[in-house]
Amino acid sequence: MDLLACPIDKYYPLELYVFEEREEIVEGLIVCPKCLRWYPIRDEIPELLPDELRNKKEELSFLQKWKDKIPRKILLNGKPFNLSGEDLR
Repeated sequence: MDLLACPIDKYYPLELYVFEEREEIVEGLIVCPKCLRWYPIRDEIPELLPDELRNKKEELSFLQKWKDKIPRKILLNGKPFNLSGEDLR
């Protein structure tokens, strides 16, 4: 995390949220607090892809899966995808 900056706006430092951990972080989220872009960590791999290379269906599924652990600011306003049209109760 000490070496990572947002690939879009180059902001540093990024926020880390860990959802599942063993020896390594298995699933989690990396967030840029400046532009509110979020990047999933799946199968121990941080996926810091540009918006145009991200799969909307997979990303929304990830947000749904972990919505109880993801900060509300990302669920409602995260980029490039969010759950603002969903019932988040």
